[in-house]
Amino acid sequence: MTLPAPIPLAEAQARLLALVPVLHSETIPIADASGRYLAKDLIAGRTHPPADLSAMDGYAMPAGDTGGPWRIIGESAAGHPCPQALSSGEAVRISTGAIMPQGAGAILLQENALRDGDNLSVSGKDAATSAHIRRMGFDFAVGDCLMEAGMKIAPAQIALAISGGHGAVAVGSRPRICVIDSGDELASDPAKVSRHQVPASNGVMIASLAESLASTCLHIGPVDDELDSLLNAFEQVGDADVIVTNGGASVGDHDLVLPALEKWGATIEFWRVAVKPGKPLMVAQKEEKIVLGLPGNPVSSYVIAYLFLLPLLRHMAGARQPIPIALPLPLCTDLPATGPRAEFLRGRLGPGGVTPIGQRDSSAVRALATSDALIERPPHSSPAITGDVADVYLLQNGGNA
Repeated sequence: MTLPAPIPLAEAQARLLALVPVLHSETIPIADASGRYLAKDLIAGRTHPPADLSAMDGYAMPAGDTGGPWRIIGESAAGHPCPQALSSGEAVRISTGAIMPQGAGAILLQENALRDGDNLSVSGKDAATSAHIRRMGFDFAVGDCLMEAGMKIAPAQIALAISGGHGAVAVGSRPRICVIDSGDELASDPAKVSRHQVPASNGVMIASLAESLASTCLHIGPVDDELDSLLNAFEQVGDADVIVTNGGASVGDHDLVLPALEKWGATIEFWRVAVKPGKPLMVAQKEEKIVLGLPGNPVSSYVIAYLFLLPLLRHMAGARQPIPIALPLPLCTDLPATGPRAEFLRGRLGPGGVTPIGQRDSSAVRALATSDALIERPPHSSPAITGDVADVYLLQNGGNA
């Protein structure tokens, strides 16, 4: 069998995302929108702040009357504005967040005020000033674009949407996925594993990795290394938009994912990418379903899922930037030159930068679990020395994160 040449990483990612459209949108309560992606620009329906507000506790008076003394004629508290307009020589007690009364344009801070009944004067070194006023609309005004389509909604974005007058938002739907574990060596019960077996951890790991981006995740397997068993698994995927297989994507005698996909009626879009670990990635499609065949080694499976599955799910859910963004960080140790594939090394973040983890075998689960970063080394890179800057991808991988 003649193997296809591995595809460069960026080209493979672009080809994968081009295969599937963004899913339809739906409108949901803003309180339920965390982790979702906006389907359209979010436009402010109100102005914030809606009026000039005090940023401090103190006293409000006219802008041209900042030296005092003044006569106190009322109070403006948060939620309870003062109905009276101010004239020269008059002031009102004001609280943080309260509306500035009509005619007021300066604030005397509480610590600089001397009050005797209704009489007020300056006791500190600072007179009244306009510096402590939050001006109407300084944050945003009606009609402003608060967030652009494709932005991810997190707690701060929820607060912004509510402040902008939105109790519900249009978001992209989350894709449905199905994860299939295959391999005669896999044991479904981690407490009952024979010497010739390994626990079936990949499927659960990948499902957990994709959980926040998927609406549902069906887990099938472990499936035997038999063509009919794999075909039967593919027939059970139901309405899944994305099917992920673990193992069997290479070219060994027992690697049957490719022939099973072809017999199932799927079209192989591309196979093998120029990355290390994870070269055997296989991408196929049947009608509206997309299939990602991941390598069986857990590190390879994780890295390829991070670089391909998660961007695919973000893209389908409407993300504007589905590909992960690297941060330039200094290396804390030397690294050798690389070969023809892009290499992704597990690493640990520290105050001085990032340190690669010494154990690099693609089956080393403990080394994967103790890493919180992936260090990218481009193909044909020269040796790197301590202090050189590398592209680093942050992992939400437990540990001390």
